[in-house]
Amino acid sequence: MSEAMPEDGLHRVRDWLIGWQQQVCDAVEAWDGTACFGSDRWKRAAGGGGESRVIKAGALMEQGGVNFSHVMGDALPDTATEQRPELAGKPFQAMGVSLVLHPWNPYVPTTHANLRLFVAGEPGGGAHWWFGGGLDLTPCYPFDEDCRAWHQTARAACEPFGEDVYPCFKRWCDQYFRLPHRDEQRGIGGLFFDDLNHWGFERTFAFIRGVGSAFLEGYAPIVDRRRECRYGERERAFQLYRRGRYVEFNLLHDRGTRFGIQSDGRTESVLMSLPPLVRWEYGYEPEPGSPEAELTERYLVPQDWV
Repeated sequence: MSEAMPEDGLHRVRDWLIGWQQQVCDAVEAWDGTACFGSDRWKRAAGGGGESRVIKAGALMEQGGVNFSHVMGDALPDTATEQRPELAGKPFQAMGVSLVLHPWNPYVPTTHANLRLFVAGEPGGGAHWWFGGGLDLTPCYPFDEDCRAWHQTARAACEPFGEDVYPCFKRWCDQYFRLPHRDEQRGIGGLFFDDLNHWGFERTFAFIRGVGSAFLEGYAPIVDRRRECRYGERERAFQLYRRGRYVEFNLLHDRGTRFGIQSDGRTESVLMSLPPLVRWEYGYEPEPGSPEAELTERYLVPQDWV
């Protein structure tokens, strides 16, 4: 059993998540310069609700979503009890922010982050709680400079919590964001963690806040470096093709998608991570020696970037 959550723990995490959602939306709107997020508040019949914010057809972002949800129910869905069967049937609360950004320019990577808190059982009274989440980067046309900087920022967020934290969560990210049916990674990774409570509530919550800050610190410079890169029909077609891999992962393997569906979440919000346009091509093979071939041959292979 983990250390008991403070009485005000749920409220503090909720307030921070809502503030982080606003911070990310403000940053993306500033980067884009033309489009703003629309806000869609929703309620869930089984309990709870959230606010989905979506930006469309901007100067930088083709589409992006930053979703806050706080849902509850009488029994944890199967997805949340696969690794903890002793919690099956317990009432739960789950809150978090999940975001995905799909830029127009194929040289600006798609990115994803999510931070969440689960509580199984009644808050207080011996309830079991844990944090999870992470951040990752999915480029079509990667640059070593960007890959190194992204992972350096992730490592810096982990360092105050132990030398082994970044290597562990980086490796977990590589293992999680993998398409086994394609035998390839989804992107160049970052951080992924779950069942996080062994540091105690205050220290773990501090780590979550640090990861939230690291997301913006890591992504903003990449946007600045790549947003003016010139591209044509070839790069755009390849971007849409690679987005197909994103869709395959989210629909076939992503635990967050499965949890959202199994818990009777709002379908539009659960699937907001999907890109607005995508293509598949049967038997596609990139030209040998091309940047498109280099993506899978060199970059979509787990490796040490720092």
